[in-house]
Amino acid sequence: MGVPWLRILDMLIGVHDIARGGRNRPPAPDAEMQQIAPGSRALGHLETRLAGVVVAALKEAFDRDTRRLELEREQVEAERLRAERALRLELLRQAGEREIGRLRLVAGVAVASWLGTLFFATRLVAGGAGPKAAVAGGWLLLIGALAAAFLAQSRVAQALDSSDDSIARTGAVASGLPGTLAPWLVVAGLAAIGVAILIV
Repeated sequence: MGVPWLRILDMLIGVHDIARGGRNRPPAPDAEMQQIAPGSRALGHLETRLAGVVVAALKEAFDRDTRRLELEREQVEAERLRAERALRLELLRQAGEREIGRLRLVAGVAVASWLGTLFFATRLVAGGAGPKAAVAGGWLLLIGALAAAFLAQSRVAQALDSSDDSIARTGAVASGLPGTLAPWLVVAGLAAIGVAILIV
């Protein structure tokens, strides 16, 4: 009997195919599922990259929202400052109008008092030098009060026209010394004329 070389060769090729096929054999379905399962090494790198992308997108969205909120805060602050400035200017305008009204009243009283004394002028002039001097002094004081009231009105009107931030901050619509003196000059003028009437 001879050596069955063909069978031995066939068996060696089969063993070789089995050995080689074991290494290149497709994995079982359970092994495939284990590789795709969360937490496995195959998905670890992919999950890390996806997590990085999600974190970057969230950070960009938060940065965008933060910038938008800061812009809105700046706009609200600018609106608040604008409203405060408008309120200060409105209060300043109202105070100026009240002061001008007061000065007009003082000027009206000075004119009415001066015109009122003209009715008594003939009787007062007929008197001696004392009543004449008192009437003349009273008229000068009333005319001075009228001039002071007009000067103070122009000062307040000029302050209201220029109404810039420095005036709004200081509230300088005061009529100054002329506005303070005008009513006292009216009172002094009426007192001098009253003394002249009493002397006659």
